[in-house]
Amino acid sequence: MTTTPPPEVLARVEQGVLRLTLNRPEALHALTTGMCQIMVDALLRGRTDPAVTWVMIDHTGPRGFCAGGDIRMLAESGAGDGQEARAFFHLEYRLNHLLMTYPKPVVALMDGVVMGGGVGIALPARYRVATERTTFAMPETGIGLFPDVGGGWHLPRLAGQTGYWLALTGARIKAADCMALGLATHYVESAKLEALKADLINASSPDRIASCLAAHASDPGPSPLEPYRTVLDDCFSAPSVEAVMDRLERDASDWAKAQHAALQTKSPQTLKVALRQLQTGAALADFASNMVMEYRIGARVVQRHDFLEGVRAVIIDKDNDPKWSPATLEAVDEVLLDAIFAPLPADQEWTPLTIRNQRPSSSAQASIDAKKNQTLNSIHRSTFPD
Repeated sequence: MTTTPPPEVLARVEQGVLRLTLNRPEALHALTTGMCQIMVDALLRGRTDPAVTWVMIDHTGPRGFCAGGDIRMLAESGAGDGQEARAFFHLEYRLNHLLMTYPKPVVALMDGVVMGGGVGIALPARYRVATERTTFAMPETGIGLFPDVGGGWHLPRLAGQTGYWLALTGARIKAADCMALGLATHYVESAKLEALKADLINASSPDRIASCLAAHASDPGPSPLEPYRTVLDDCFSAPSVEAVMDRLERDASDWAKAQHAALQTKSPQTLKVALRQLQTGAALADFASNMVMEYRIGARVVQRHDFLEGVRAVIIDKDNDPKWSPATLEAVDEVLLDAIFAPLPADQEWTPLTIRNQRPSSSAQASIDAKKNQTLNSIHRSTFPD
């Protein structure tokens, strides 16, 4: 007798809450095309359903919120015609944008691993809950990809140069740093999560979400990153990757030496792509424009040598000895970068979902983005005053 596998996302409405529970624990809930489609479909229904007042995103099991995307599929597709990989990116980025512009509150419970694709579905949420098990990272430079899913929008808007540091080094941070940088809005001990979920679902109004979260929240302790902020901001404010490396090399601190050593292991191509991505994204007016840029990058790098080699070295063979090409920063020239960032043919460009009679105007979109940035900036200023 054939057993039907459980859905990879459990989507249901509980007392007015659209609950999206990632359900691929054997892969740390790494996103597949099917998972993205389930969430898009549920969010579109919930957007116009008056019975849905807000959204909760969580996961089954204790190990991770979401470890990223289906990297093996992307590499296998990239080694061929790349069509399946591009289709995944196109849909995933639509999901990111749908969440970013969603008219109802979203709560993301970032318990465990939050990397890559997991970041893309967590950061658009109005409320982002970290626990002592949270590990946040954008590790793409280590596999020759790039910090996508909105990284070009979110990361350069973090305090000081911390977003550039996260993007280039792929550093992993815990709950206290997530709170300090505004990546999380609340810290709740994992032992209290089930009670928190029950209280949130039983709340009679989305207006009670903030007070409910506050009632369960506690202090994660001091930020481990804070003592290094001065040297971080100095080194990672450099205008080029070569200049970042030079500043780190000239700094005498052990912390700077560790960052320099980490960057030496990354794909030179991806380091330069990531820096240009964040520098460009910092100046863009809206999230959709950023996703257009990121899709152009993703459609190309998924078929380039460094991504295929990075996946081989880190995920398949696990020898952790990728042979990058180009092998040096100096060999990654502006011609190559221009080609990666260039517009696609008009019929291949990324576009957001068209929501009939619901699509926000450009002014409404700007207002949504401004409110999110204002919230992040207020957290940043109170934690790390300039």
